[in-house]
Amino acid sequence: MKKVIVIGAGASGLMAAYAAASGGNEVLVIEKNEKAGKKIYITGKGRCNLTNDLPAAEFLQNVVNGGKFLTGCIHRYPPEWTMRLLEEGGLRLKTERGNRVFPLSDKASDVTACLLRYCKDAGVCFHFNEKVEQITINDSTVSGIITDKSPYLADAVIVCTGGRSYPATGSDGDGWRFAEAAGLKTVPPRAALCGIECDMRALSPLQGLSLKNVRLSVWNGGKCVASHFGEMLFTHFGISGPCVLSASSEINRLPVEKLTVRIDLKPALAEDVLDRRVLRDFDKYTNKNLENALVELLPKKLILPVLAQAGADGKKPVHSVTKKERAGIVAALKNFRLRPTALRPMEEGIVTAGGVDLGEIDPKTMESKKIGGLFFCGETLDADAYTGGFNLQIAFSTGYAAGTAIR
Repeated sequence: MKKVIVIGAGASGLMAAYAAASGGNEVLVIEKNEKAGKKIYITGKGRCNLTNDLPAAEFLQNVVNGGKFLTGCIHRYPPEWTMRLLEEGGLRLKTERGNRVFPLSDKASDVTACLLRYCKDAGVCFHFNEKVEQITINDSTVSGIITDKSPYLADAVIVCTGGRSYPATGSDGDGWRFAEAAGLKTVPPRAALCGIECDMRALSPLQGLSLKNVRLSVWNGGKCVASHFGEMLFTHFGISGPCVLSASSEINRLPVEKLTVRIDLKPALAEDVLDRRVLRDFDKYTNKNLENALVELLPKKLILPVLAQAGADGKKPVHSVTKKERAGIVAALKNFRLRPTALRPMEEGIVTAGGVDLGEIDPKTMESKKIGGLFFCGETLDADAYTGGFNLQIAFSTGYAAGTAIR
């Protein structure tokens, strides 16, 4: 039997604690908050999108950073494994659009309760309202921790403290501080799955406008670095919504102010087909002004901004619009452009990119290659994925891998 301390009672921490205790170890979980699973409670708008029911190979295609590192872990502990474990623990599940898995009750608290039952049945002990201040290391091996209340001896320490998104849940970057103090390299934290701030000076009328079935792409010079189809929203700061959140995770390591966002407002129509569609509308509204001839093609708020980018006068009579001007309108419909200026603050990201450098960690066990008995899991690692339950699954899989490695 080894003494194991898990720092953090979130998704990865609870799974790591259960796995370690199931192996016959004495496990203590230390959590700075007053209860376990504080971030779990707010995921999926309180419903907890706990995983995504895809085979491991397809799941890994949705990992933005760290896919190679996670390959073995996700294959050993794939979504079906997580679902089976939770269902055997009494949690009934359902799968919704996009293979997103939720508790049947739609209550995130039921996920936490299930994991806590597993932990307590395995003999895990919990200390709440206690903050870890230091991990003690002797001769490149973990020897224990020091909290704001007491020192503790340990044969292994599993760090599951999360990132820096949603700081109200207690995620404040402690894990990276512990890693750096132990001499491990870290990758600077960045917001992931967040909104993108844009120059909205000429586009303020678009605030609140939601678009469906559009293709949003981000370009770095002549290279497309992100492309997503679906929904998006114009906000007071720029853009948000599913397409934008996914794109943000792909561009957060690039100088955002040098990028260009393009929106294909009619991705189902090739330019020649769209041109014929515009021409039909012009024939229908031939005696109206140009800004009133696109009401069937675009939301009203979007007409003038599209015409402005096309360099077209909205007051011009439709019957006098030239072929060249019409081509400019079609081009603007297929490539409506925005100038991004920054990502939203890290605290607003659904997850945090960056963290403990993956080169420092054994991908099979999540143990530090430099410090014996020191493990890192979940969002403390430089690994992140798209929305849809992928990030929670990474937390579950890495946590279980660490816990089972302690024998």
